Amino acid sequence: MKKFSMYIGLALLILVLAACGTSNDDNGSGDADVEKVTVKHQLDTTKVNKNPKRVIVFDFGALDTLDQLGIDIIGLPQANVPSYLSKYEDKKYENVGSLKEPDFEKIHSLKPDLIIISGRQQTLYEEFKDIAPTIFLGIDTANYMESFEENAKTIGKIFGKEAEVEQELTTINDNIKQLHEKASALDGKSLIVLANEGKVSAYGPSSRFGIIHDVFGFAAVDDKLEVSTHGQNINFEYILEKNPDYLFVIDRGAAVEGGSSAKQVVENEIVEKTNAYKNDNIIYLDPDFWYLSGGGLKSVSAMVEEVQSALD
Repeated sequence: MKKFSMYIGLALLILVLAACGTSNDDNGSGDADVEKVTVKHQLDTTKVNKNPKRVIVFDFGALDTLDQLGIDIIGLPQANVPSYLSKYEDKKYENVGSLKEPDFEKIHSLKPDLIIISGRQQTLYEEFKDIAPTIFLGIDTANYMESFEENAKTIGKIFGKEAEVEQELTTINDNIKQLHEKASALDGKSLIVLANEGKVSAYGPSSRFGIIHDVFGFAAVDDKLEVSTHGQNINFEYILEKNPDYLFVIDRGAAVEGGSSAKQVVENEIVEKTNAYKNDNIIYLDPDFWYLSGGGLKSVSAMVEEVQSALD
């Protein structure tokens, strides 16, 4: 009888040890045998499973890159998704809150393997990190191409798409070189404005849209503009005073509210006196690419093509 009890106890101990050895973390970090990728990003150094299957994305630029590489996700904020990525509004993808107000209860219930965030979620990093491995893939506008390429290469490394990323980046850089040669040879100077609810704000070098100056090669009509996410508030008299030869316009209303009003706002009797208006060089940029999803493989390529077409 004692021997029987001893065998029963031993069997139970083996079962307990086996269960402990096969358990996984609740946050979806995966089995210890799964290959890991170490990602250094602005907020931390994070170990991520190679080829994670349950991915949640809070940055439309990162979503753009994932889509271009054929990598699927399980969830995203479904409000204001860029029109060219509208397939992600489908019910097969989980809505995980808004860009500024994530639904952490929903995110936790989905047991993600990886969460990708950017600037709007930066202050909530610790809360994301408590649920699953989280990486920050925001764009540093002062070093746009460097951060864009690093983000794309990080995604390529995680998902085994390094060769595809390199090919995409080579094409983009070749196109930028051609654009820069044309833009830097122009005699005129340019100004970038964001139109929003009847008002305009201006952006210069190293700003959110400064890639036009810093990378594409367009000389700035004012290199002392405030560098901020929201730009420097200006009036239309300022535009006339600076008299840009090229005026680039991004329509925030079209991106966020779906209705375009920038042309009516910008092309008033004051702006009509500028060289940009007189020479038909007011260029309306696609807000999906410029305002919502900048920094993706598709969007950066489209941004280059869009500006290039303005010079053709």
